[in-house]
Amino acid sequence: MKIKIFDSELKVMNVLWDCGTLTAKEIAKKLGESVGWNVNTTYTVIKKCIEKGAIERTEPNFMCRALIGREEVRQAEASELLDKIFDGSTDKLFAALIGSKKLSHEEIQRLKELVNEIED
Repeated sequence: MKIKIFDSELKVMNVLWDCGTLTAKEIAKKLGESVGWNVNTTYTVIKKCIEKGAIERTEPNFMCRALIGREEVRQAEASELLDKIFDGSTDKLFAALIGSKKLSHEEIQRLKELVNEIED
């Protein structure tokens, strides 16, 4: 199941991924402190996530639990970026990513390891 998560929804999801199951009130408190959202904004975004099937709500206390994982969202977003901007070409994506930055020896080594894992 592919769920599109927008930036505001990602803020809520990140709280749940980092902290586990929380009440909506606890999520609102954390997002109020970190990004300045009021309670109504947080509850609206939580509701959108519930409607999409990204969050499950249970009672009592409006408990919220992530139904999709961080890695699942990363994979979907990376795939969409690859298709949208780079015509599905992984090598064009990597060229763009590393073309604008000097890589450390450790970063180069890690990229080599990733390529070797793919080849095996």
